[in-house]
Amino acid sequence: MAEALKLDIPDELDQLAKVVLKTACDRDLRLASAESCTGGLLASLLTDIPGCSHAFERGFVVYTDEAKNELLGVPKAILETDGAVSEAAARALAAGALERSRADIVAAITGFAEAGPGPEDEAGLVHFASGRRHRGVHHRLVRFGDIGRARVRYGALEVALKMMREEMEA
Repeated sequence: MAEALKLDIPDELDQLAKVVLKTACDRDLRLASAESCTGGLLASLLTDIPGCSHAFERGFVVYTDEAKNELLGVPKAILETDGAVSEAAARALAAGALERSRADIVAAITGFAEAGPGPEDEAGLVHFASGRRHRGVHHRLVRFGDIGRARVRYGALEVALKMMREEMEA
């Protein structure tokens, strides 16, 4: 039986996750994630590093609109009007994760790892939001392009980790 899930995470991504966790531990901060297109990979990465993984408080994997609404309180109006892959949805995911956890810092990821079913579902389009309790939520949009599902997901992990690090430094 495997001791831990072994992914082919690029070394620089693994190192960034270690820095984020160590900083969180050093500052007594708790982290959480709200993930859609990464399917829990951020949570997995942050809990697979020994020593400081206890800084990760919880993760929400909310792949469907129903899950986004039920678990994190993303308003149905946002999902219907702006869509699940939008700035408004990413911000609502981050705000919901802060509200429904004990985390100090959260990162939210929603996007298209590959072309979606609709004509406007751009492959590699990912919205991010990060927030720190009592300090607001910040948004970032990245267009990775049609570089393949795995590369988009790894790119999304890197952006989310950098945003978490920025929240700790603010």
